[in-house]
Amino acid sequence: MQRIDIQYLIEWKKNKNRKPLIIRGARQVGKTWLMKEFGKTAYTDMVYVNFEADPVMRTLFEDDYDTERIIRGLQILAGKPIQPEKTLIILDEIQEAPGALTSLKYFQEHAPGYHIIAAGSLLGITLNRSRSFPVGKTEFLDLHPLSFPEFLQAINEDQLAALLRNPDWQLINTFHIKFIDRLKQYYFTGGMPEAVLAYATNADMTQVRTIQRNILAAYEQDFSKHAPADIVPRLRMIWNAVPAQLAKENRKFIYGHLKTGARAKDFELALSWLTDNGLLYKVHNLSKPALPIKAYEELNNFKLFLLDTGLLCALAALDARTLLEGNAVFTEFKGALTEQYVYQQLRSLKELPVAYWSADNARSEVDFVLQERGRVIPLEVKAEENLRAKSLRVYYEKFQPVRALRTSMSGYREESWLTNLPLYAIHTIPMLDV
Repeated sequence: MQRIDIQYLIEWKKNKNRKPLIIRGARQVGKTWLMKEFGKTAYTDMVYVNFEADPVMRTLFEDDYDTERIIRGLQILAGKPIQPEKTLIILDEIQEAPGALTSLKYFQEHAPGYHIIAAGSLLGITLNRSRSFPVGKTEFLDLHPLSFPEFLQAINEDQLAALLRNPDWQLINTFHIKFIDRLKQYYFTGGMPEAVLAYATNADMTQVRTIQRNILAAYEQDFSKHAPADIVPRLRMIWNAVPAQLAKENRKFIYGHLKTGARAKDFELALSWLTDNGLLYKVHNLSKPALPIKAYEELNNFKLFLLDTGLLCALAALDARTLLEGNAVFTEFKGALTEQYVYQQLRSLKELPVAYWSADNARSEVDFVLQERGRVIPLEVKAEENLRAKSLRVYYEKFQPVRALRTSMSGYREESWLTNLPLYAIHTIPMLDV
């Protein structure tokens, strides 16, 4: 398995001004694998500490933050020397050791020669609640499920993945049917590493679904184990409502659909818990599509997306045959699944703010609005090859963007005012001359 973020880590290692790095991401997106793989391939040696599996290690960071003492302790516990610049120190499940989080500040200030990467499940909650978090003394990397190009590499379709890295549209269109076939497989499998590995090994969709259900069960166990008891019922209500909320024609999240009379203030803590931990993502409506789009987000109007399309299929109990072979009953939810897929791919592109736009009369809606290279770009999503773009036309005539994008099951094509981008080529957006 290959992850694009390995390259980010390589650049981090080369940077003379590097700070301790914290990898954020939901449980089971591959944080531990990424850190260990980087340690094996880029360093002479590594020392791995898991604070959840080895509580004794927590005491090393409880008395003080003397970096020399901490390094000596790590060497004793690891049974080998730790060399600056040559040994990677991995602090996993760091949320279980608040002192270890605080110590990162002192390593950055007094011992910058040591290369340290930390990660942990439910780290979002820990970071928000920590009073002694080393603000400005660390760097962050957000890790997401495998993107579609990474999935292609995992299933030994390296040549298809290479085509998307250096797009030759004539050649890409030649293999359009093959791309679509792999895309449907990705819709069901998603990008959770364990599910992808199972599919790459034996192409057993039943095993993939079992893994996805186990992941969902682990998330729900986290609700009861780590969330405040009074918000757990609301967590479950929001979590289980995501498929139905996305299946609506207007995908705006409506609290009243959770239960009669529900209000935002009743669910805001539960929703924050889910988004802080990377399980759900908010995409806000824009009052107007202008730069920077963050300044024009309407915080009370948003859509919710799951972290992974495969987990959405599992949560919605969508079977592989319905998805891969097509089913008339599936038509309406296909739009929701496609929009989830597109957002997941956009999310994996670094530094790409994403929102959406809806007209005041609610008759027109552009699925996503991107801020890319100093431009505001509308992106309309089509689940099939239906290339009508009424809402996008309304947006174009109202705001006159330099270019508009539509993504669909159709191949790449340029039109007078828009570019049609195949769904499997979302990652090429930063390369487009739009």
